Amino acid sequence: MALPATGVFPLNLPVLTLVLAIGGTFQYGLHISLINSPSKYVQSFINNTWEQRYGTILLPDTVMLLWSIIVSVFSVGGLLGCLIVGHLSVKFGRKKTQLYNNVVALVGASLMCTSRVAQSFEMIILGRFLYGINAGVSLNLHTMYIGECAPQGKRGMVTVSVSLAIATGKLMGFIIGLREIWGTEDLWPYLLAFSAIPAFIQMVTLPFFPESPRYLLIDKGDKDGCLKAMQQLWGPGEHSVEMENMLTEKEAVGKQTKGVKDLLMDRSVRWQMITLLLICGAIQLIGINAVYFYAYDIFQNAGITATEAPYVSLGIGITEILTTVLCGFLIDRLGRKTLLWVNYIFLALTLTVLTVTLSIQDLCSWLPYVSCMLIFIFTLCYGLGPGGVSCVLPTELFVQSYRPAAYAITGVLIWLGLFVIGLAFPFIEEALGTLCFIFFLIYCISMAVFSFWTLPETKDRSMMEILESFHQLNFGDKKNKLDCTRF
Repeated sequence: MALPATGVFPLNLPVLTLVLAIGGTFQYGLHISLINSPSKYVQSFINNTWEQRYGTILLPDTVMLLWSIIVSVFSVGGLLGCLIVGHLSVKFGRKKTQLYNNVVALVGASLMCTSRVAQSFEMIILGRFLYGINAGVSLNLHTMYIGECAPQGKRGMVTVSVSLAIATGKLMGFIIGLREIWGTEDLWPYLLAFSAIPAFIQMVTLPFFPESPRYLLIDKGDKDGCLKAMQQLWGPGEHSVEMENMLTEKEAVGKQTKGVKDLLMDRSVRWQMITLLLICGAIQLIGINAVYFYAYDIFQNAGITATEAPYVSLGIGITEILTTVLCGFLIDRLGRKTLLWVNYIFLALTLTVLTVTLSIQDLCSWLPYVSCMLIFIFTLCYGLGPGGVSCVLPTELFVQSYRPAAYAITGVLIWLGLFVIGLAFPFIEEALGTLCFIFFLIYCISMAVFSFWTLPETKDRSMMEILESFHQLNFGDKKNKLDCTRF
């Protein structure tokens, strides 16, 4: 039983995990999936609004351009959000930054909800931009906050909640976007404004929870506040081992927060940085969004109609959730390294077989169904491996002084990757046809080799032990002892 705070319900780590998920990366998943269902209604609204203003009807290409801006401006906002989250999380703390971030979501939802009444599609563009900022901050901050709040033995399982929240948000977006629920012409503004609900829930519940213990001790030097936070989150006790590890890191790190330039130039974190770039920053190169893009055609070839396709998409969403939950149970048992290299191999094999089945699917009537099954297998391997593990690594690879900069770099690469893949893949698919997955296949094979031969295991290790395991990679000298003053 966790130690209760005076006058409020008992505070513990599972409840905080849920609260952060509801108002954090859950909204990111919502923002991604909610925009698909009302697309034809929003495009009709753009055309009608233009006609009422100027008395002319827009050309279809112009409508599509404005719709593309609505979709892509989300990535622009996300890029901005991940650039500022490092500074905000140090200046205001993890908790206050997350609270302020909900205000951005509420303003964006208000613009969405009132856009039809105001006859302004520009409000939708601005709302999507604010949603992007909210998602960019949440994607990094949720991982950082919950990772710093988790005890060493539960760090992997708790941090995987980030992937679970994203998958759940996507599934919720698919569900409420069904035409039987809110996916109608009358309700689309309320559908796009749905993110206000989780943002409001977090705003009223998060104030009851403590700040990150690691932030309180290492960044603020508040030992008593750190101990109180750990007792609230983990239960009564002195938590001497965790406190000692934090104090050791604080002594090594000092109070100076390092910037992006410091992170890129410091040789002592070179291989941590390489690992971050290859596994976390380049995660879009696995091809999960490209496979989703191709899924609609695959379903059609299997005889699934356009009206039935959204329900099959629900199955993909449920698969992603189940595998992420399974990853949460396995990550602290099997370790990060094993889950990565094994699932990278299965991802590569799945892409290989998928390329073959798509190339010869006209030869046999049952091959399109095999392709459908392969999409589900690909989703399973993604959630069980890199999709879940990549949420944990930035917290474990870097000490407190480097962590905000590491999250900023990861966020920028993820958002740029999302934008580039979304922009380029349709052209790649048109040029290469069924061979369009070859780039993703090469990446998965390369990462399987890298994870197996190079990546040290971080399971059940303190921050200083992890630094020791990377020390030989960074300096290539076993006899050269780790110099903590570098951090």
